[in-house]
Amino acid sequence: MAYVELINIGKVYDKGENKFNALKNINLKINEGEFVVIMGPSGSGKTTLLNIIAGIDTPTSGSILINEIDLKDKNKSSLARYRRRDIGIIFQQYNLIRVLTVRENIELQVRLDNKKPDKEDVDNLMDSIGLKKLENKFPDQLSGGEQQRVAIARALAANPILLLADEPTGNLDSKTSNEILKIIKNISRNNKQTIIMITHDINVADYADRIINIKDGQII
Repeated sequence: MAYVELINIGKVYDKGENKFNALKNINLKINEGEFVVIMGPSGSGKTTLLNIIAGIDTPTSGSILINEIDLKDKNKSSLARYRRRDIGIIFQQYNLIRVLTVRENIELQVRLDNKKPDKEDVDNLMDSIGLKKLENKFPDQLSGGEQQRVAIARALAANPILLLADEPTGNLDSKTSNEILKIIKNISRNNKQTIIMITHDINVADYADRIINIKDGQII
């Protein structure tokens, strides 16, 4: 069953006299539990597409269905709840809070949902990603690969159904990139999570169930 369905999605950025068509008539179905990689050059519309799926941005035209529910039918509070509970986002720049420890960063999304993190669940998550010995360190004390592991753990802490990753290996060397990708793939298999990852790195394709190519705002 399609968990994510994009129907004739278009996105136009209107800058006065200049209009930029970031996305043009995107039609795409992504099945539950599928690991999909979206590839394309810079400026192709990858990040815009991911932001629309995340509910961070809204399409100019078309519909996006998540588990058969149109995002445009959600009110402000239910859309915020969707972002807190149903999705996890892994950013290329990590976006960690510098004054929080590894554990505190991982627990942050759960706490923002006014819930108390389950210590055992967080411990198991850190163990699976190789962070347990680093739990009391701060982001500035970590390597790039370690910071990305924290970002992954934070995205997974609320046990989201949908995991969105924006160039998660873009700042990492090839060895660390492969380690991160193996972690993401293993987690998706074990938890039956749907993963949508955008990248321009062809090596990522080896880990995906399916590759979607996008250029100039269109699937090719």
